[in-house]
Amino acid sequence: MFPAPLTVPRPMLTPEGQPAMADWSLTPSKVHLNHGSYGSVPRAAQAHQLKLKELMDQNPCPWFMGQFELVATARTEIAEFLIVDPRHLALVPNASAGVSAVYNSLVFAPGAEIVTTNHAYGAVLQGAERVARKAGGKVRIAEIPLAAGAEEVCALVMAEVNPRTALIVVDQITSATARAFPVEEIARAASLLGVPVLVDAAHAPGVLESPVPDFEGFWVGNLHKFACAPRGTAALVARGPQAQALEPLIDSWGFPYSFPENFDHVGTQDVTSWMAARTAFDTIEERYGWATFRNYARELCDYGQALIGEAFANATGQNPAVDVGMPIGPLRLIRLPEGLATTHEDSHAVRGYISDQLDIETAITTFNGQGYLRLSAHLYNSPKDYEIFAERAVPELVRLAHSL
Repeated sequence: MFPAPLTVPRPMLTPEGQPAMADWSLTPSKVHLNHGSYGSVPRAAQAHQLKLKELMDQNPCPWFMGQFELVATARTEIAEFLIVDPRHLALVPNASAGVSAVYNSLVFAPGAEIVTTNHAYGAVLQGAERVARKAGGKVRIAEIPLAAGAEEVCALVMAEVNPRTALIVVDQITSATARAFPVEEIARAASLLGVPVLVDAAHAPGVLESPVPDFEGFWVGNLHKFACAPRGTAALVARGPQAQALEPLIDSWGFPYSFPENFDHVGTQDVTSWMAARTAFDTIEERYGWATFRNYARELCDYGQALIGEAFANATGQNPAVDVGMPIGPLRLIRLPEGLATTHEDSHAVRGYISDQLDIETAITTFNGQGYLRLSAHLYNSPKDYEIFAERAVPELVRLAHSL
């Protein structure tokens, strides 16, 4: 069972004394508890990107002729935020695009296999299946229990590795199950066998102080989620001998160059989001502090999880607590009443109902046939948001479950 609700965190304020929500442009009539899916861009970064767009459209010719230099500058700024050498980092539209670049660049021998887990993000898994099928191989799924600790996760992943394994794909922070995986330990074990590792770190930037582990392999992370960059901003980090094999998904004028410079040439794509990313990072650092965000988000999620969990327990008589083995700061998982969101399609329907009928944005996920509420927290959230969910959404979700 959940513990009694913890001390109520004080809502975050701007330096001017206003609620932190003033730095964002989110619809005030909605309760926003799903930062983990699509993020939210601070007003300052939106304004910077809009100014860049205006400059681009005032005189497109010099803008696009010199855009690769602007991209290289943005790449260096983003590398600094991620604490990684810019020579190892390329920019891509999102984590899935970075994963696809790795899949499409590596050479898979006939019969090659890819190892991943049952927590893998759907699009990443589908890409792995496409590559393996093309090579006449298959994807091997390590079945990781929700409550597994680091040692068990590493052992179960490595148990699927064999001489045909060409790549291991593992989440740093899982999407559906809101937990961490021991990616450094897996990478070390894989390196002893000469097997490359691709880390799907879609949720890691902003959540982890130093999100890119020190290993030779591939790492992809979204900057639009907890790092709050404009959407369409993600990083692909590659180290080791296979890094130079990476090619962008679209052939452009970067063909004479090698990684990462070959990714800097993006033709007429509008990548002003990359150039405005630093404004988002700096806004949070200068007005609140990234360490403050991480502490606040953890405390707020602890409070929300306890409060909402208690509301579900009182309404159903069942224990909604979930042991995720390796919990992570700004994300929490709460078990939904039996029968709700048992499939991927149903989880979207429940999420849509909560949004349309209750004006609450949240994430509903499914894992092994069980539905879950995935809570998120960011600086603009306050304890009141979770109190509203407990008061308004919990009774309605229990009612829906009873009606099935």
